[in-house]
Amino acid sequence: MNRPEPHTETSEPPATGTALRADAAGAAADAVPRIGPGSHVTLHYRISLEPAGADVISTFGGRPATLTLGLGQLAEPLEQCLLELAEGQHVVFDLPAERAFGPRNPALLQRLSRAVIEAHSEPGADFAPGDLLEFPAPGGGRYAGVLKELDARGALLDFNHPLAGQPVRFEVRILGVL
Repeated sequence: MNRPEPHTETSEPPATGTALRADAAGAAADAVPRIGPGSHVTLHYRISLEPAGADVISTFGGRPATLTLGLGQLAEPLEQCLLELAEGQHVVFDLPAERAFGPRNPALLQRLSRAVIEAHSEPGADFAPGDLLEFPAPGGGRYAGVLKELDARGALLDFNHPLAGQPVRFEVRILGVL
C-alpha cells in the first residue's frame, strides 16, 4: 500500500540538536531522522471523522504517544501514512473509508445464541445495545463485537472495526524518531 498524499502540511523547525550537513559533493543533505519500518516514533496524533470533524482520539494537548512501526500498535493504513515523515513535521491526511479502516462487511454482522453470550460473560451480566462484548479467538487471541440487538434467543453483534465504512482525518505531529 502506498502512502497517501497529505492534505495539508506545516513546516516546523527541526528538533533541537538536529542540523543540516553537507555531503562530499558539497550539497546539503537532510540529517533530520525520517520514519521507516521498525522506527520508534513519538508523536501527537488525532483521528477524527469526516466531514463532521468529531475527534475519535487525540493526544494533542496531552501526553504524546510512543510506538514502534510494524508491531500493530497503530492500524496498518495509518502506519503507512507515517512512512518517510521527518521529525518535526505536522501533517494531515484525509483518508477515504477504503484507505482508512476499509468498507463495512455485512458478513461481520453475526447472530449468536444466548447460550454463547452467557458462556463468555460474567454470571448475571446485563447487556444493552452498544456494549462491546469480547470472545476468544482461535490461537488464544480475542475479538470484540458491538451488541446491536438482544432478545431471549440471542444477539446480533457487529464485528466490523468501529470506523469501518467511514472516511477519517489523520493528523500527526512527529516529535521524535529513533
